[in-house]
Amino acid sequence: MDAYRTATSGTAERTGQGRTRRVPGWSVPLLAAAAGVVVWGAGTALGVEAVVRGGTGDTVVGPVAVVVTSLLVGLVGWGVRSCLRRFGTPRAGRTAGERTWMVTCAVVLLVSLLGPLGAASASATVLLAALHLTVGAVVALGLRR
Repeated sequence: MDAYRTATSGTAERTGQGRTRRVPGWSVPLLAAAAGVVVWGAGTALGVEAVVRGGTGDTVVGPVAVVVTSLLVGLVGWGVRSCLRRFGTPRAGRTAGERTWMVTCAVVLLVSLLGPLGAASASATVLLAALHLTVGAVVALGLRR
């Protein structure tokens, strides 16, 4: 039952004494949102304004957009990871679907990095790419096991 709970509710980490510490899956979207806001805040503190050019005009990316998008990405990722755990098979010391999860995350992250290419300036491109990489890394690694 304990292994099932770990597999369905979140990730597990080994501590120094051989005990397993669980990171609940529901916390990963929250952590991703917090990390995104920290990166956005650091960028704006350095004077970078996250502006994306679009067909209807310029859009300023603010903290609300960062939080909402990060939460949505985290929740969708949590759902995808749960499906991969259910239908995947454990192999060579990996949990069910772990390799598929990491490949899926890499592909989604690469596609998402096309978004920052529409930024209004080079510094905005760097900030938006850092946001994408940070949120993607938190979701991918947080839900990995």
